[in-house]
Amino acid sequence: MELELGKATPAADLIKDVSEATFMQDVVEASQDIPVIVDFWAPWCGPCKTLGPALEAAVTEAGGKVRMVKVNVDENQMIAGQLRVQSIPTVYAFWQGQPADGFQGAVPPSEIKEFVERVAALGGDAGGGLADALAAADEMLEAGAIQDAAQTFAAILEEDPNSAAAFAGLARTHLAAGNPDDAEATLNGAPAEIAQAPEIEAVHAQIELARQAENAGPVAELRAAVDADPEDHQARFDLAVALNAAGEVEAAVDELLELFRRDREWNDGAAKAQLFTIFDALEAKDPVALTGRRKLSSMIFV
Repeated sequence: MELELGKATPAADLIKDVSEATFMQDVVEASQDIPVIVDFWAPWCGPCKTLGPALEAAVTEAGGKVRMVKVNVDENQMIAGQLRVQSIPTVYAFWQGQPADGFQGAVPPSEIKEFVERVAALGGDAGGGLADALAAADEMLEAGAIQDAAQTFAAILEEDPNSAAAFAGLARTHLAAGNPDDAEATLNGAPAEIAQAPEIEAVHAQIELARQAENAGPVAELRAAVDADPEDHQARFDLAVALNAAGEVEAAVDELLELFRRDREWNDGAAKAQLFTIFDALEAKDPVALTGRRKLSSMIFV
């Protein structure tokens, strides 16, 4: 299968600073049309002062195929918390509303250029290219055409061996077939430079949840246990796992938020860790993830 990238889509305001109030519009919504690189930085961060200008130069050189926004983490702690930015500089690339690539720390100019080119290629052409092939493969997978989706993702990887989205998609076909071990093996075969891309991390989270689902207890019994003793934290945690396994993701998040509210340190912070696993497994724009992250952040920063 041969795929071809199209011409760049013209873009205005290639590089801008954003805040929590404009993040949804300038990143999530804007990335529906053109990939958006998000640079998390702070004035006190030495490596950021080198990485930022190098990124800006590479984005400008891309000629409108990709946009860039800068997020000062000191002024936008909620966004940083929601996207699990634990150190800076951290760079994410958003495509079609969700993280598709990224890296942490300072990297040499050659890698910055390769990263920007890789992100720009996600956009392809509005009428075809790798982006449309990825979208088509996703549609096949959602429709249950697992084998067709797997073949399409594999063909994309032949054209772009560093496509984090294609590696993640191929792994998801194994998950859909009930083979989490094969899914994990696929991700482990990804090149080192994309091994920690947000989209690949999302499938790692999906694999973890799939394995938890295999041992999930009955929802009714666990609900009764929690109702009988609201301070039974293990029962509430197990209930959340069971709810998520049953597809009741929002209810699972609510139980974990309640557990975090009651005892955030229980079992070495298990509630928070499980919440992040669920959030990572969902699309970045999923309402459950967005609302859950906001509620968790409000509890953390109280």
